[in-house]
Amino acid sequence: MGGQNMMGVELRGTPRVVGKEVFGNLYDCDTEILKDSEKLKQIAVQATKEGNMTLLDVRAWKIGEGVSVVAIVLESHVTIHTWPEHNFATVDVYSCGSHTDPRKAFNYIVTELKAKRFNVNEADRSSEF
Repeated sequence: MGGQNMMGVELRGTPRVVGKEVFGNLYDCDTEILKDSEKLKQIAVQATKEGNMTLLDVRAWKIGEGVSVVAIVLESHVTIHTWPEHNFATVDVYSCGSHTDPRKAFNYIVTELKAKRFNVNEADRSSEF
């Protein structure tokens, strides 16, 4: 743990591993974008830049009319999964870098998919202190 100060109060330091995850559901998105694997790859690549992440690779797979995109970053990953028939997508941005901003990357994807509404969740995936 972080130890104690002279008053016996536990001190918490910086976690050894910083983990931040931002994920959510996007509703009423642009159907044509949700079908376009190349456009979605471009969006994922730019999202990594927006979030100050180091892109290692990006792949996309057509699944029926939908697409799954995975961008592997040095710090972890960005994923986009789409269901054009429902104008729906799910997004997960996970980063283990204290210098990154997964919320900014998530918000960029929301804007680019033209979601009329969305929900967002955040999780602290950091190690103990």
